[in-house]
Amino acid sequence: MSTSASSVLSTDSSSSSSSSSSSSSSSSSGSARGTRPRKHLVFTNRSGPSLQHFLAQPLPGSAQVSDAVPDDLPYLPVSDWGQGRTYYVEVYGCQMNVSDTEILMSVLNKAGYQRTMELEGADVVFLMTCAIREKAEDKIWSRLTHLKTLKTKSRPGRPPMVGVLGCMAERLKEKLLESDKLVDVVCGPDGYRSLPRLLSLRALSADGVANVMLSADETYADITPVRLDANKISVHLSIMRGCNNMCSFCIVPFTRGTERSRDIDSIVDEVRQLSQQGIREVTLLGQNVNSYRDTSQSEAFDTAGYGSDLSRGFNTIYKRKEGGRRFAELLHRVAQVDPEMRIRFTSPHPKDFPDELLYVIRDNANVCRNIHLPLQSGSTSCLERMRRGYSREAYLDLVKHIRSVIPDVTFSTDIIAGFCGETEAEHQDTVSAMQQVGFDLAFMFAYSMRERTHAHRKYQDDVPADAKSRRLQEIIATFHESAKVRNQRFVGSSGLVLYEGLTKRHSRPFGSDDYGHKVFLDLPPTLSLQPGQYVRVHVDSASSTSLSATAVSATTLAEYYAGQPQIGFGK
Repeated sequence: MSTSASSVLSTDSSSSSSSSSSSSSSSSSGSARGTRPRKHLVFTNRSGPSLQHFLAQPLPGSAQVSDAVPDDLPYLPVSDWGQGRTYYVEVYGCQMNVSDTEILMSVLNKAGYQRTMELEGADVVFLMTCAIREKAEDKIWSRLTHLKTLKTKSRPGRPPMVGVLGCMAERLKEKLLESDKLVDVVCGPDGYRSLPRLLSLRALSADGVANVMLSADETYADITPVRLDANKISVHLSIMRGCNNMCSFCIVPFTRGTERSRDIDSIVDEVRQLSQQGIREVTLLGQNVNSYRDTSQSEAFDTAGYGSDLSRGFNTIYKRKEGGRRFAELLHRVAQVDPEMRIRFTSPHPKDFPDELLYVIRDNANVCRNIHLPLQSGSTSCLERMRRGYSREAYLDLVKHIRSVIPDVTFSTDIIAGFCGETEAEHQDTVSAMQQVGFDLAFMFAYSMRERTHAHRKYQDDVPADAKSRRLQEIIATFHESAKVRNQRFVGSSGLVLYEGLTKRHSRPFGSDDYGHKVFLDLPPTLSLQPGQYVRVHVDSASSTSLSATAVSATTLAEYYAGQPQIGFGK
């Protein structure tokens, strides 16, 4: 069921292990100190307050039903909660959190709230959080402690509400509410529609409120995001949410729920709108973006089943559903909207790269030639414990096959060092796999055990911290050594760069190429560029993470590739 504002007031309740602290129950810590017990309202999928709960609860203190207006009553429709109040938001973690923040801002703005860029004067402070690693959560706890000073010392007469949103909100709901009054509102990834009402409830009747329901169908397809940076020429567009893969190390299925996809019509329509607004690059976004499967009724797009096969040698631990429009169909349709708009996608799973998808990438000049292909480990035995659904050999065969279809493709990846039970031999398998593939970009991390995951239930986090650190450093060194050598192949060639502006630190002109590289530019005095223009460049030098080039002339994407097809690395 969808987590709309109205459904939040039905039997939506807490799924966490400490359900005794949810709903109308009181915290034991408050009772032990002899103070007024804290009462929380927590909406999740398993238990909690119903409509009858709200009807039975009197308004606290001086608030009287006779004095209230309809917007104040939590069980009546509300048209305007914000009334000009301001909110300040900080975003941590992945690009999906940025996308979620832009949805959140649209919901709040519609409800009458106004965004402020000044923390000190905000009526509400939101932290959009990540739970993928312990270090990410530690950063949020530290930030909450800092914000408590703002509530108790800097502004004791008008303390701001503090809200924790996103994956950490879903994972640590009750702990956040019981955290010495650090947090007022907790809202999970599928509950953003209800946030204005949660703020209203917090002001009226509770010490803390939370909606951490996981929805089976919420995609926010009908909400137009409010961009965090209205001047950017590139945006991320969410096309699906959740993940079914259940990799043993990953918390995402437990914090963001199962997969559900937006309908193709709403996605293509949004891309058209972005094109009309002058956006030059769109990244299609999802936790498992290439498992996209749209079963809606579409008047414009009736193709179904195109590109539904798994990659050769890959499997799933869950039963795949048949039918629907797949990612290859969506990518093809999106690429047709505007030939001058570059299209990327992230984050995919290696199992979902059928030939049809590769042909779409190959045959559309505006679909970028960088493919993110998470490896995680180069050891078959370790991959089995991770429940990734493929072997080392299957992954390397896929890389070879993709390169046979798209000769100029580049790869980026994710690598985990020190997963449960990882031996030195398994670590060396990862190092050798990285050397064999030759990645152009890599995200590399030491393993961090997450509660509720399969690994937490079945394995021991038994690789010593010093061994994890050493292995991670070896992985990082392997990447940089390989990438620096590989990037030399671009030196002396021509290329196409989308100009993005000046770097924040050194005000140096820069842009990005089709292959996922950041490109620093030397601009001749006679060439004037605006962000969003394409420029033909000559690559002068390369490091492991970027290229440096001289801008030659302004061009268009179609013009550039008409004279230089994407079959090599330039001439």
